[in-house]
Amino acid sequence: MHRFLLTPRWWGINLFVVLGVPFCLFMGTWQLGRFEDRVATHEEATSARPADRAAAPLDSLLPVDKNTSGRIASVSGEYADQLLVPERRLDGKSGFYVLTLLRTDTGKAVPVVRGWLPGTADAGRAPAAPTGRVEVTGALQASESSSSKGVYSSGGLPAGQLGVIGAASLVNIVPYGLYDAWLTVQTPADGMLPVPAQAPVNTGLDLKAFQNLGYTGEWFVFAAFVLFMWFRLYRREVETLRDAEAGLLEEPEPGPAEQPQPAGTATSAAAPGDR
Repeated sequence: MHRFLLTPRWWGINLFVVLGVPFCLFMGTWQLGRFEDRVATHEEATSARPADRAAAPLDSLLPVDKNTSGRIASVSGEYADQLLVPERRLDGKSGFYVLTLLRTDTGKAVPVVRGWLPGTADAGRAPAAPTGRVEVTGALQASESSSSKGVYSSGGLPAGQLGVIGAASLVNIVPYGLYDAWLTVQTPADGMLPVPAQAPVNTGLDLKAFQNLGYTGEWFVFAAFVLFMWFRLYRREVETLRDAEAGLLEEPEPGPAEQPQPAGTATSAAAPGDR
């Protein structure tokens, strides 16, 4: 009954199943692992930093990555140019950041967001930065880009305003070197509200994460489909053999060329000599 499984046709089918199912399971497991990694990274990035964790020197935390983003950094220097970052939302309200560049002992400056104020950006409402040498501690953040969430990237801002916080957008505004990072002060003064640290990029449960989850389901469905089709072909083959053994299969009717000839009917033309 099952000798058909050893025919060349079924050897090909069986080989496809033996190779295809493990491959689909491997790819599904790999995509699931990618999704779990993104979930773990998201949880790590959004988890609260220990309150008693001491601030680290700014230079020791650079360059900014998923491990150092959000860490409390300390740096000393003197405040210099002050800019406003308009159209930034906090707790569902629109407002602006007060950003002041801190020139450090290295000669380079780091942008420091000293706080947030509601309403339209207005230099007259922004508190002046402290004068003299200061020690600043704040949450370390990676430089923004035009594709970062919440930034004003349309351009056309008036003088003294900045749409994207980053060295690339500041290099043509200030005449000194810049750190490729910025700080957000967690205990601002002068009535400003603190700007919470943002999670590092590519660590959230974004579209890519759910694509991994969707691909996981697809690969497992493919594996189940391969098994289903093998079982269906196997069952049809067995049923055909059983019907043949029971004589339930009809013999094919002969075609026109196979119709029996009546007795005495000439099957060929007469030879010329018989005429």
